[in-house]
Amino acid sequence: MTVNVGVIGVGMIGQDHVRRLTTVLPGSAVVAVTDSDAERARSVAVSVPGGAAPRVFATGQELIADEAVHAVVVASWGPTHEEYVLACVAAGKPVFCEKPLATTQDACLRILDAEAAHGRRLVQVGFMRRFDPAYRALKETVDGGAIGAPLLFHSVHRNPSVPPHYTADMAISDTAVHDIDVARWLLDDEVAAATVLKPRRNSRAGALQDPLVVLLEMQGGAVVDVEVSVTIAYGYDIRGEVVGETGTAALAEGNTVVVKREGAFSGRVPPGWRERFLRAYDLEFEAWLAAAAQGSAAGPSAWDGYAATAVSDAALEALRTGTRQTVSMRERPGLYTPPGQGRATT
Repeated sequence: MTVNVGVIGVGMIGQDHVRRLTTVLPGSAVVAVTDSDAERARSVAVSVPGGAAPRVFATGQELIADEAVHAVVVASWGPTHEEYVLACVAAGKPVFCEKPLATTQDACLRILDAEAAHGRRLVQVGFMRRFDPAYRALKETVDGGAIGAPLLFHSVHRNPSVPPHYTADMAISDTAVHDIDVARWLLDDEVAAATVLKPRRNSRAGALQDPLVVLLEMQGGAVVDVEVSVTIAYGYDIRGEVVGETGTAALAEGNTVVVKREGAFSGRVPPGWRERFLRAYDLEFEAWLAAAAQGSAAGPSAWDGYAATAVSDAALEALRTGTRQTVSMRERPGLYTPPGQGRATT
């Protein structure tokens, strides 16, 4: 079955998804696009390879309502996500929503309630690290018991630089949110509390408080530390290590070779997120398309989107106040706890 996809928001990430759906993955066709910039939407539509160009809709609501659209990708501005995801659920159409699921906890809860009332999952949230082969190997090692019960998770998220629109809050809500989601998934647990430390400021950071260290206390007792460095210059460097009772497991470096010469050894550091997580993006959409063909959703759920927002909000308050903040969350509905799985859905 070919899944006819409509894409809402065709900026940088939306265009990347259009490319992926039309030139990389089988089983899908982009049949509709829309964007707040109508001219950009028209330009993207005519550039789509293959047969007839996708229809260009004036609004996301019109795109969702079109009978030719089987499933929807929401890659628009964050504050619009709630409206479009709710419309997809009301229409019974599977939806892939880039993070955040919504910009407030109340908005996330409205989506949870709508999906629960619908009776089956329709929403997948774009936490692509869960599909990265290295992270999956790390989780398999932890789940398999090779290092005993996990006690600590060290996570590192380093960017060489950030764009001019990047604000202080985005270090948590846009950057560390990926590490927050990975921590819940790797440890199969929820976050109980958050504290944020402010190390000495990087001289390249300008008005930003960079780096930050985010400390997360998990409900089961494990502790997570996340280093967020977004002006570190040398490259895009993602690291992770789980410390267990009898051993440790860490993400391997991504180099296929290590060069040794002139008394030194070296490897390559990716310049940005596209290169580091290219395969993860492909795999997450592969899973989404397979589920969408069955009228459902897989991967990170609306609950995961809500949990990430709740933890991010607590961490932001910890950053502002300098105090430890507890994370308060609603009890998880049964829809998001498949039989035989633990607390954090996959």
